[in-house]
Amino acid sequence: MVLVLSEADVERQLELASLVDVVAETLVRQAAGAVERPERPHFPVGAGLDGDEPTGTGIAMPAYVHGADHYATKLVGVHEENADRGLPTINAQIVLTDARTGVPEALLAGTTVTNARTGCIGAAAVRALAADADSLTLGVIGAGAQARWQTRAIATVASLDDVRIYSPSDSRLACAADLDEAGVPARAVATSTEAVADADVVVTATTATEPVFPAAALAPGALVVAVGAFTEEMQELEPAVLADAERVFADVPSEVAHTGDLLASSLEASDLVELGVPLEEGYTRESQRGRLVVASVGSATLDAAAGAAVYRRAVEAGDGTDVSL
Repeated sequence: MVLVLSEADVERQLELASLVDVVAETLVRQAAGAVERPERPHFPVGAGLDGDEPTGTGIAMPAYVHGADHYATKLVGVHEENADRGLPTINAQIVLTDARTGVPEALLAGTTVTNARTGCIGAAAVRALAADADSLTLGVIGAGAQARWQTRAIATVASLDDVRIYSPSDSRLACAADLDEAGVPARAVATSTEAVADADVVVTATTATEPVFPAAALAPGALVVAVGAFTEEMQELEPAVLADAERVFADVPSEVAHTGDLLASSLEASDLVELGVPLEEGYTRESQRGRLVVASVGSATLDAAAGAAVYRRAVEAGDGTDVSL
């Protein structure tokens, strides 16, 4: 029997605060080389359906964390025209397979898992690297789903005094209202400079192809968590943000080095410190005024660990639907 967990099932069984610990531990194990994370193929799909051009991109993301009961394969579809169809642009499913026998055990709706584990990357970074997690001002550039998840996850590890949301569209108003309703002191602001100025932590969660805030607006000692750029064409940070940083951390240095943010800078993969290192060993700033940057592209190992955590909770709760293949 295979346990099928819908998005509603996943949302019931996802506990964000505990997931931060799962994500942090997985990043530590990844930095130690205790994972299997094959390259993820991207391939065009849909050519020949409505013409010669593809209709989207398929992605397969397999991973295994050493010692885990399951390995995972996340299947992702990215279809930009879905917005016109009233459908999500990105759809994902996660298959969990018994690592001893190869028998499939669970199929999870993967969109919420992906959003949550990405948010927890920011939370783990803030917990380990922010100058003072007891009283934070947070600037968020972007107002989509990930802006909400990043903020919600960070709120589980830090005391947020003020959260400023900026997006060039009115979506910033809805994002701030949603967070405020959830108990987070969020407000929409009119410019990216207003969002960033004097902020202890800045999160960028956009699909931008050019920098989204002026580097000069950053406060001394600020921590920047950039989670939006994951291709060569995407860029959120001015090169000066990276050039002036005391240290730049990355969840997957070899892949972060090929994003637009890094390609616009003088940094290479060898200049980046894997994020799992400070999560395991801690980090002492060279100067209280030194800025830190965390750049993230995500990793299938996080899907494997987060998916397994949700699956275990669902089994204990008797949630989901058993299906015979």
